[in-house]
Amino acid sequence: MKLLLAATVAALALPGVADAARFAVGVAPGSDGKVLANTLEVRTGGRAMVIAPFAVELRAQSARGVAALRGVTYVERLGAQRRIAFVPTDPFFSSRQWYVPAVRAFDAWPRLQPAWLSTTRVAVIDSGIDADHPEFKGRIAAANTFVGGSAYKDAQGHGTFVSGLIAARLDGSGMAGVAFPAQLLIAKVVRPDGAVPLEAEARAIRWAVDKGARVINLSLGGVRNPFDPSGDGFSPLEANAVEYAVRHGVVVVAAVGNSDHAPDQPWRYASYPAALPHVLGVSAQARDGAVPMFSNRDMVYNDVSAPGDELFSTLPRSLTSQRPTCVEQGYSDCGPQEFRRPQGTSFATAIVSAGAALVRSAWPELRAEQVSAMLERSAVDQTQATGCRRCSDGRDPLTGWGRLDIASAVDWTRAHPPRDRYESNDDAGARAKVLVKRRPTIRATLDYWDDANDVYAVHLKRGQRLRLALFGEEGDQLTLVVWRPGTRRLDDVRYPTSRWVARSVLPGSHDKLRLRAPRAGRYFVQVKITEPGSGVYTLRLVR
Repeated sequence: MKLLLAATVAALALPGVADAARFAVGVAPGSDGKVLANTLEVRTGGRAMVIAPFAVELRAQSARGVAALRGVTYVERLGAQRRIAFVPTDPFFSSRQWYVPAVRAFDAWPRLQPAWLSTTRVAVIDSGIDADHPEFKGRIAAANTFVGGSAYKDAQGHGTFVSGLIAARLDGSGMAGVAFPAQLLIAKVVRPDGAVPLEAEARAIRWAVDKGARVINLSLGGVRNPFDPSGDGFSPLEANAVEYAVRHGVVVVAAVGNSDHAPDQPWRYASYPAALPHVLGVSAQARDGAVPMFSNRDMVYNDVSAPGDELFSTLPRSLTSQRPTCVEQGYSDCGPQEFRRPQGTSFATAIVSAGAALVRSAWPELRAEQVSAMLERSAVDQTQATGCRRCSDGRDPLTGWGRLDIASAVDWTRAHPPRDRYESNDDAGARAKVLVKRRPTIRATLDYWDDANDVYAVHLKRGQRLRLALFGEEGDQLTLVVWRPGTRRLDDVRYPTSRWVARSVLPGSHDKLRLRAPRAGRYFVQVKITEPGSGVYTLRLVR
């Protein structure tokens, strides 16, 4: 059962609003979502409800004029869905769980203590969980459903499988999760037809963050096609939800996706939300080190690989009971055919999420982006010698930085990756970091693969001068661009290049710009890294 990517479904009818369409309306920072919801109802005659501090769901016949309202950052018609991303000393450890030693998960335990992990919460945003399964006794901190039904039940089995990989109990029976003492936050977002409504995903992310998640596992995805906007599944609502998690210090881990519903196989682009800034994108590897054809490739957003073929985990006993003569009830060997030798980037993602929980427990003082960088930079490079015939030396589109090595990340001996206290300032509009001081000096970081853009907002009067000086590390290829007021997204194809008022002539490690504001307003200063690399930079502004 391979990954079903973005699908288009008919808009749900709303009682009292004939043929209503559904829209996500972005809420600007500083604006009140409840007040905006009331304004939307008056303006459109529809119904509105707050999804999270960053968005409101509107059900109305039309959203005409909504984008121009005060406090609105975007309007997105909801229709695209996400799909779960998988192909369908405990006794099972040595015989079934080959993937645990493959990523050196338990080699990390000399540094760790189970008590450190007992307060680390990992959110599984998926199809629910079989909460009565013995492997999850004492492991579920909280659960909630965003699609109806009960989060403590799992008709599809996918969420239970993912949860077992992460946190099944180590108790001398059954199997053991990679981060077995961790606490689970279960958010049910998968409908009976297998679709994941974007608004359900956004609400679940907000709930998980507010419940104290340190890691969020997103084993789901929507197709990305940067050269065909009609087939590209980018969602501002999803991006805002992920940004909310990143801003609150959460490591977000997502599957790069499986390519059976993409235009080609293997597909050369990671799915959303893996293809969003600061998300740790995960691809799959087989037991022999090869990268299966179903696992999406990507030059930028495929960050790390993990086992995603022939895995073993927990399943709801309501599914395994359909084979009553099977001895191992509650486990995938007794499940439906698609779970007996399951494949998928979603399962690889669960293993990386568990690894992220272990690293967060070992280094609780580190920020999320530092934890992600340690998981990436400690990965084992995959080449022909390791079984990946199509992989090249160094980072490659098939496995990113390489196969996950949890012990190396936990036992990190190098200087920690630098902090960046301004994140997540990855775009213009509401996401930019507002600078109030007249002469600020900023020290921040860029990473070509995870954080290619930093954006700062500065208010200028008409005719006011602005001087910029950029100092990067030797060899880094950086550019400076200043964008006009009113810019909302740097990569919006609707914006002509004339929206910038000043820019670097050529990339380099140092640069200076001067300009005089043609009109009053909030301008956006973009610092971008244009070639593979990463490092610290200093930006000085004088106005």
